[in-house]
Amino acid sequence: MTFLFYIFAAFALIGGIGVVVYRNPVSSAFSMILSFLGLAALFIQLNAYLVGVLQILVYAGAIMVLFLFIIMLINVEDEEKRRFPFFSFLGAGGIAVAFIALLAVVLKRFAPGEATIPKLTALEGPGTSDTHQVGELLFSTYWFPIQIVAILLLVATVGVVVLSKKELK
Repeated sequence: MTFLFYIFAAFALIGGIGVVVYRNPVSSAFSMILSFLGLAALFIQLNAYLVGVLQILVYAGAIMVLFLFIIMLINVEDEEKRRFPFFSFLGAGGIAVAFIALLAVVLKRFAPGEATIPKLTALEGPGTSDTHQVGELLFSTYWFPIQIVAILLLVATVGVVVLSKKELK
């Protein structure tokens, strides 16, 4: 079992590195698929079958198809020739610092002694699987964050369509 963990972890890491290293967006997207499949296998090894299957169906399937369509909509040759100004790197550094600060806040908030995450408890009786419990949490406790994510995805998709429109000359 440990051997399989290392293989699938290597898939996830190699895929993640490939996303960053490849200059071609299509190759980068396929590397992301490899990373998603490695993560799904790791979830399945942890007996989180629902999360593993959702990782394959939603991320490796639907989201990556959306990414590939978006990549096909943009003009890849013009984007590869484009140079990034100094302010882009400055902004990326600011985002990295904000990410590290956010990570520190989350790790401090959800320390092992102060767990505030709702736990999945074993329920007795028919129709009380882990899928049922996850559904209960999603539609009761976490309904607002899910709506926010849906709105963000809609705005991002509209933004991509607007940015990919060809200018008339």
